[in-house]
Amino acid sequence: MFSHGVFPPLMFGTMILFMLIGFPVAFSLAAVGLFFGILGINTGHFDPSFLQALPFRFYGIISNDLLLSIPFFTFMGAILERCGLAEDLLEGTGQLFGKIPGGLAYAVIIVGAILGAITGTVAASVIAMGVISLPIMIRYGYDMRLATGVIAASGTITQLIPPSLVLIVLADQLGRSVGDMYLGAIGPSILQVAIFLLYIVGVSILQPQKMPPIPESAREPMDWKLVSRVLWGMIPSIVLIFLVLGTIGLGLATPTEAGAMGAVGAMVLAAMHRRLTWPLVEQAMTSTMRLTAMVVFILIGSTCFSLVFQGMDGARWIEHLLTGLPGGVVGFLIFVNIFVFFLAFFLDFFEIAFIIIPLLAPVAAKLGIDLVWFGVLLCVNMQTSFMHPPFGFALFYLRGIAPPEVKSSDIYWGAMPWVLMQVILVIIVIYWPGAVTYWIDTTKVDTTNIKIEIPQIEMPQLDLGPSK
Repeated sequence: MFSHGVFPPLMFGTMILFMLIGFPVAFSLAAVGLFFGILGINTGHFDPSFLQALPFRFYGIISNDLLLSIPFFTFMGAILERCGLAEDLLEGTGQLFGKIPGGLAYAVIIVGAILGAITGTVAASVIAMGVISLPIMIRYGYDMRLATGVIAASGTITQLIPPSLVLIVLADQLGRSVGDMYLGAIGPSILQVAIFLLYIVGVSILQPQKMPPIPESAREPMDWKLVSRVLWGMIPSIVLIFLVLGTIGLGLATPTEAGAMGAVGAMVLAAMHRRLTWPLVEQAMTSTMRLTAMVVFILIGSTCFSLVFQGMDGARWIEHLLTGLPGGVVGFLIFVNIFVFFLAFFLDFFEIAFIIIPLLAPVAAKLGIDLVWFGVLLCVNMQTSFMHPPFGFALFYLRGIAPPEVKSSDIYWGAMPWVLMQVILVIIVIYWPGAVTYWIDTTKVDTTNIKIEIPQIEMPQLDLGPSK
């Protein structure tokens, strides 16, 4: 463990300690990196020339065009969170499935997937569906743990379904295309939704009393008026999804350009619902500013830490530690996923992506692991960071908007089966890589027969006049 010196493990342990204490992550990372950098210079373990690269790294972060898509997608999600789209979708879809046991739960999962594909933010999905559907589920006699669990879990699907912000960050940290990450996430997203729906089917068959149908007196007639209301909520959303994801997948737009179109499309959608007001736009801009500033500060802190960590031979220490695990590639994947799962108890996905992924990516590449598949796998795993106690943000969001009669213990216990289903998806993706790679274009160009011919240009003779 100490074959590459004592400083790398000491830096890593100090970083974990600061985070467990509760100091802000961005400032903790920068402080640990600079402290060990100064300590290393004084003890002769760190070359001070490394620190000369810090200003260039800071400039690289601020001028990164790929990260510019984060505020666009955040703004899009913030607008759609407040424009009433979730209310229309949930109300209509709940009526469509209302006469069968678990109908409201099916509606929450389906609408959660649709919202995930158009908002890209977990908070928007969980809060919107919790405010609308939780009181209705309680009124109609749903089991409290099942109701809170399905709302929290369907909101976290957002993290995996494109245009997820996590996939953008992972693509940047792994040096891979955002388009490939989005295409790779399609299969696991479909599988996750299918697993959730199958769980509801099983519960509705074995314990139908936990999720009764909507009483007949509260149902609307199944006529064209109801269907058209559902379609009015879905069709513009599907058009916006294609505008954002389709243009990226077809290579017609970069993620930043697609995000800009999505932001404009979100305002158009809000205008169609007659809810586009200046206060709504102002709130969306404020939340976008806060999240973007948080991401930039975490990136600056993590680059301070990683630069010193690399200068201390930390990358070799991590590589030596992980490549020596028993079981080869499978052993590495099992260890990494268990490690990330437990880190997610204390860190959110941004912190894991910016701190841990740059340390794991070189080892994964050396073991011959496809980094797009590896990134999607970790994204599936990091879903759990929103769900499991004590710091699951989806549970916090739900607690914040739940009625007083909903106990916190019901929210935590209700999340457990859904965390297990997310872990099952991690296992499926490990043992069935095709779930990710099937959607990615793996066509390779044969470079052996390519010839590049550069025509020789003859320079004209220069007449310099008679020589003296």
